[in-house]
Amino acid sequence: QVQLVESGGGLVQAGGSLRLSCAASGRTLNTYTMAWFRQAPGKEREFVAALTWRVGSTAYADSVKGRFTTSRDNAKNTVYLQMNSLKPEDTAVYYCAAGLYYTVIFHAKERYNYWGQGTQVTVSS
Repeated sequence: QVQLVESGGGLVQAGGSLRLSCAASGRTLNTYTMAWFRQAPGKEREFVAALTWRVGSTAYADSVKGRFTTSRDNAKNTVYLQMNSLKPEDTAVYYCAAGLYYTVIFHAKERYNYWGQGTQVTVSS
């Protein structure tokens, strides 16, 4: 079992920044791929970014490349999503997810077994 708790969401103006955190516990995390997804009202949950805990490789959706960065803090068992140059279309509930994939990154939400409760990000224009 892996428990995930997100924090850091909020309301920000377009062009602003937020940093989301995902605190993980329960298992040895260096075998997991950690991903961020988001879901806007009336839309499917979509892949945003992911990181492999063991080697730190990353992947991003085209819509966030160059604006978002995911990273990890091994000592704190925490993954971060730094979001810069935010746009109104980034408004969504953001979820942290984990899957036992060692060094492989999947974009499909069905691949991930563990999910956090989500945190709301609202970007005003």
